[in-house]
Amino acid sequence: MLPPAKKSGVEYRADAIRRRNRFATVSVIIGLILVCFSYYFFQIFYTTNVDTQEQRAYVYIRRGDDWQKALRAVENVKVANTSVIIDQLSLHFVGKLMGYNKPGAVKPGRYELKSGMTNRQVINLLKSGRQSPLMLTFTNVRLRRELAAKLSKQIDASPKEIDSLLSSSSYTRSLGFDTTTVLSMFIPNTYQLYWNTSAENLMQRMKKEYEKFWTPERDAAREKLGLTRVQVSTLASIVEAEQQQHADERPRIAAVYLNRLKRGMKLQADPTVVFANGDFGIKRVLNVHLQKDSPYNTYRVAGLPPGPIDLPSISSIDAVLHPEDNNYLYFCAKEDFSGYHAFATTKEEHLVNARRYQAALTRAGIQ
Repeated sequence: MLPPAKKSGVEYRADAIRRRNRFATVSVIIGLILVCFSYYFFQIFYTTNVDTQEQRAYVYIRRGDDWQKALRAVENVKVANTSVIIDQLSLHFVGKLMGYNKPGAVKPGRYELKSGMTNRQVINLLKSGRQSPLMLTFTNVRLRRELAAKLSKQIDASPKEIDSLLSSSSYTRSLGFDTTTVLSMFIPNTYQLYWNTSAENLMQRMKKEYEKFWTPERDAAREKLGLTRVQVSTLASIVEAEQQQHADERPRIAAVYLNRLKRGMKLQADPTVVFANGDFGIKRVLNVHLQKDSPYNTYRVAGLPPGPIDLPSISSIDAVLHPEDNNYLYFCAKEDFSGYHAFATTKEEHLVNARRYQAALTRAGIQ
């Protein structure tokens, strides 16, 4: 066998050039790949991935959610039926790279998503636990279950969790109330708190706000009337039910009931009869309704009911604490249906006013 032919110098130079070209080509390809990956990583970390169309957008992360469920909640936030997240896949990718999948990284709460946020900013927000507070409100509540339902729609606590505390004799006693009077602890106002506030923490917050509401001035006013805080709220709830339209008349109505209490007269308040019957659709109180055997029926039972028949506003509470100075003992709605009332100091005068109103109801076809 013949030995292989030796390469000439020209051939060696050609091989070297080919090797350099191949190396250059590979280097260029690798460089392009690195540039592409760098650009992609820059894109998914530092470019906008949230568009709320200049509207408020919030995501709610519930207790017990894992990181994937939490990010699905982010994706499900919509404005005009469109997800506020532009690229959902990249959000999950960044979430995992940033350790949102690690134990303890997911923090329940209510978070605001803003236009222009990057994936990195979204994940950092969720991991930080920096929630956006909400403004808690509650009005037009008669029963514990109604209050529980309204509150549960605003915080991460079920109606059952809230109602179980309101219905617990031992728990309400620890707050200084019972299951009948505990509603008076809830002063209708606007309260700033976090969405993931628990049912028990909410109760403690309301107790704190209740004590704050009852200033030395308000306590002095109620003591002058010889009433407890609960009694003031109970009477205020009746005043509120009697006059829902015109707050300026509430001090006069409060005075009527206080005058009757001082004289040992039954309150004979129609709203308490409606409450006692449990039929809040009653528009005209009839004799059959007055026969209801209930501690809330002030036509049958003397004094105040055992607790409020609704959540009275601050306006109604202050109307009781600062009643008008008058001698009225009776009132009924005016026949012009203006929402105001006709007041009387004698029963005879009151009967004239009442007949006038009853006739107006009949003419209007209200049964």
